[in-house]
Amino acid sequence: MRNLVNHESLGMLNRFFVVFLFLITLGFMPVSAVAKDYVLGAGDVVRITVYEHADLSTLTRISQAGGITFPLIGEVFVAGMKEREAEAKISALLQQGGFVKSPQVNLIVEQYRSQQVSVLGEVNKPGMYTIDRGSKVADLLAMAGGVNAGGGDAAVLIKKEHGSEGKGGRPIDLLALLQKGDMTQNMEVTDGDIVYVPRMEVFYIYGEVQRPGSYRLQRSMTVMQGLSMGGGLTPRGTQRGIQIKRKDASGALTSINAELFDVLGPDDVIYVKESLF
Repeated sequence: MRNLVNHESLGMLNRFFVVFLFLITLGFMPVSAVAKDYVLGAGDVVRITVYEHADLSTLTRISQAGGITFPLIGEVFVAGMKEREAEAKISALLQQGGFVKSPQVNLIVEQYRSQQVSVLGEVNKPGMYTIDRGSKVADLLAMAGGVNAGGGDAAVLIKKEHGSEGKGGRPIDLLALLQKGDMTQNMEVTDGDIVYVPRMEVFYIYGEVQRPGSYRLQRSMTVMQGLSMGGGLTPRGTQRGIQIKRKDASGALTSINAELFDVLGPDDVIYVKESLF
């Protein structure tokens, strides 16, 4: 059987993806402006200033041990803290040491290096990507070069929360996100999460059709639509007695007498018989 996978829908999905990201950049689509405080980690580069004390301004990278070296007070461990918490700690140390009275400390992350998310499966550039505050699924897919030709129209977000693996995964409807702008599908990602894009679902068609092979399964696709993707019937083919071969819940293969408006499922096999007349 020739493998004739149809990629038209995937191309459309990627085009919607490009337009979607462009609209976000221009601010035409609603994106939440409120993000949780970023949790500092090893590798992050931070800029720290103290109001009216320019000599204490510091640009430094958080060490693998989780600390920074700050003027007057020496090493300060800030990994695992939110920015506001780190500011309060430095301020308290400056005040306790008698170096600055009522210090007003400001900490800004210049480079995000400690928070990473894995993007796996059918994307153009799978791997680990560094994220900043408020990064979302669409941001990660953009970093990974988008869904490749073998990718499906859904993804899975596997959360890692509080140092332990989350149970199961959260499905992401990419068609709803990219075609309809459904921002509920554009979930926020955090350190240790995994975004996985599975292979596209397919169906098969053989027998008396013009182009037997495997094709991309589109949502709510009917037998009639599947036949049209296979180029229609040959002169010897008949619509009478078309069968769908499908696996049941136990994995056993069953045969179903199909009607033209029956909905196809993943890995269904359509068989078109030869006409006897």
